Amino acid sequence: MKNNHKIAIVSASLGVGGAERFAGSLSFLLQDLGYEVHHLIILDVVDYDYKGKLVNLGKLFAKEKGIFRAVKKGKYIAKYLAENEIQIIIDNRSRPMLLREIFTKWIYGNRQTYFMIHSAHLEMYLTKSRFWANYLYQKATKLICVSKGIEQKVKEKYGFNHTQTIYNPVVVTESVLEKPKHLPEKYLLFFGRLEESIKNFTLLLKAFSKSKVYENGVKLVIIGDGADKDFILAKINKLKLNDSIEVLPFQKNITPFIQHAHCTILTSYFEGFPMSIVESLAVGTPVISVDCETGPSEIIQNNFNGLLVENHNEEALAEAIKKIFEDDNLHQNCKNNAQKSVEHLSLTTIAKQWQELLNTK
Repeated sequence: MKNNHKIAIVSASLGVGGAERFAGSLSFLLQDLGYEVHHLIILDVVDYDYKGKLVNLGKLFAKEKGIFRAVKKGKYIAKYLAENEIQIIIDNRSRPMLLREIFTKWIYGNRQTYFMIHSAHLEMYLTKSRFWANYLYQKATKLICVSKGIEQKVKEKYGFNHTQTIYNPVVVTESVLEKPKHLPEKYLLFFGRLEESIKNFTLLLKAFSKSKVYENGVKLVIIGDGADKDFILAKINKLKLNDSIEVLPFQKNITPFIQHAHCTILTSYFEGFPMSIVESLAVGTPVISVDCETGPSEIIQNNFNGLLVENHNEEALAEAIKKIFEDDNLHQNCKNNAQKSVEHLSLTTIAKQWQELLNTK
């Protein structure tokens, strides 16, 4: 196999978040295009399906501590890329630590390198300083943004012109899986990381409380893992909603939980290209989302495939929740339009874009 047909996808892990799920999806897409895929993951977390060879640095260096572990991981990556003659790298990590990124620049050398940017919170991916961002990323082959909103922000803030938007792919699923046991009959679903500083559970829980849909037997189901689980449980308790909200752990196969939801919800402070919205629409489930930056307004057409609500507006969000559960015509209309609204994100379409990108030096 030619060297230029070997690709390393470097990720924090293959578990928990949307960026990590993307890495798994991307490996299927690239393998189908004829590339030999190597996954280099920094942490020992593997929940999502993937194709290719896995190099689990978290497991390999589990006994190492502190700075030495980081340095040893870096040297191992450099050696691995050289020995396997890998000339294309897709860096899928968040990259906020300047020293680590200077070290990474040395590791990657002159290879064809693509840096993913998954969030509107650009400092997570490009460092705060325009000077250092320029030093680290000006010579990258391309900066790949997962939404047009992100690409616009990158151009404005850093002045980069070697950017491109490629949306995350999604599989449109026609077959309906069996409903998981013990789920409520009618429920609103949130799934994702349990991180208050990003997902804004305070807004979600207050709006759900204010909507009063639970008085008609509607429940809120929250699925995910994360640092703020106790915070969320305390908030539920404070709002006296223990009987109306269920918090479940991360589910590797989330599809049936989405398919049987009346609709899903997103209340984030900011996003990149929120896969929870796309995955929901792809299985025919409508979405309520706040219009945060970036992503939701590029996916949701209000009253067509879901409801788009002004961010941080508790009243408007409560009204939207009420509306989608009480207006059967609206719900059915959004349901009917859900899957066709994300057809442009199919694996085939997104694969073509990646193929064109990788063939253009």
